[in-house]
Amino acid sequence: MRFLRPRQWVAGLVAATALLSSHGFAQTASQPVKIGVIGPFTGPSSDFGQPMLHGIQLAVDEINAVGGYLGRPLSLVVKDDQGNPDQGLKGAQELMQEGVIATIGFCNTGVAMKALDVFQNAKSPLIVPCATGTPITAKYPPAESFIFRTSARDAIQAPFVVDDLVKRGWTKVAIFADSTGYGEAGLKDVEAALAARKLKPVHVARFDLGVKDLTEPLKAAREAGANVIFSYTVGPENAAIAMGRRDLKWDVPQVGAWPLSFPFFIKGAGPAAEGALMAQTFIAEPSNERRSSFLTAYSRKYNQKIAVPMAAAQAYDTTYLLTYALFGIRDGKFTGPAVKGALENISRVHYGVVATYERPFTADDKDAVTANMLVMGKVRNGAITFAYPEDAKRNLIVQRKK
Repeated sequence: MRFLRPRQWVAGLVAATALLSSHGFAQTASQPVKIGVIGPFTGPSSDFGQPMLHGIQLAVDEINAVGGYLGRPLSLVVKDDQGNPDQGLKGAQELMQEGVIATIGFCNTGVAMKALDVFQNAKSPLIVPCATGTPITAKYPPAESFIFRTSARDAIQAPFVVDDLVKRGWTKVAIFADSTGYGEAGLKDVEAALAARKLKPVHVARFDLGVKDLTEPLKAAREAGANVIFSYTVGPENAAIAMGRRDLKWDVPQVGAWPLSFPFFIKGAGPAAEGALMAQTFIAEPSNERRSSFLTAYSRKYNQKIAVPMAAAQAYDTTYLLTYALFGIRDGKFTGPAVKGALENISRVHYGVVATYERPFTADDKDAVTANMLVMGKVRNGAITFAYPEDAKRNLIVQRKK
């Protein structure tokens, strides 16, 4: 398969612009197309909020460089939710007042859940590129829902990781889940994944965000005979678990969903993070031309490595998917139902950096990512790499939805 460079990816957008213009649909004014962006750009969750924003901005700059939508530039209206549910609700309401045609956002499940009604009631599409809590796309009946997602929901991450644990013989699982909406939903997904394997956790520990010492819950898990810790928390508490294991000299693996790839864990835990395993959709290795081009463009624009590559890559792909959908609206009237319908009927295949998107959404399915797109990541020498050599080889081919 021939892989396309970023500017080549938007060639289809240029062609679509010419086609619509030839049919008399071109807009004479250069009024911007306003797209909402909301996420934690400051505060404790900014380590993946900032890469999300950067991925969106990188895509917008590329799209605007070739004409945007019929000569109308894409313009971002950005709201910082600070990882706070009340602030997220306020930001969502402000976006509706400012007339955005759709919104890309949310990194924290609890924040997203508090704001979903705002988008649904306004009939304004929301595409979630980071938050993974299963309830986000399950709250409303699919055909009626204006909530879309391009991140891997925990209902597929948890079974994927559990399957790997069973393969490795780690079946005495202790679950450590925080008290947020993310931790609560993740706990349920892990318990369901274990039950499907006729297993039960040997210990469950719950804790609040901000906890510094988890020694006692770790001792209880050790006494229960656990041979692996499955952690479900989004912040530095993951590091507290790893440091606690080290201090207890308890040599068991730590596994989990994608937050184990965050700087809060890798830098916070230092050597204690080595060997941790987690589900990933995107690992920042130039395994093919698409990914190499994306990583190079990101580094050139922001002069830094990506703190959380999945957040940036998923947000980048999301921006392109939304733009492709907009070209399905031939009169430029971006009502909420029109944009929703366009997202559900994207006719062109988009060759993204996370996946090859062919009908990523339908009226009955608002999640773009399926389990075949996941790989196991591993902390090695302070970075994330492939846990299995065969995954690195498989990653040469960008997966399609199943």
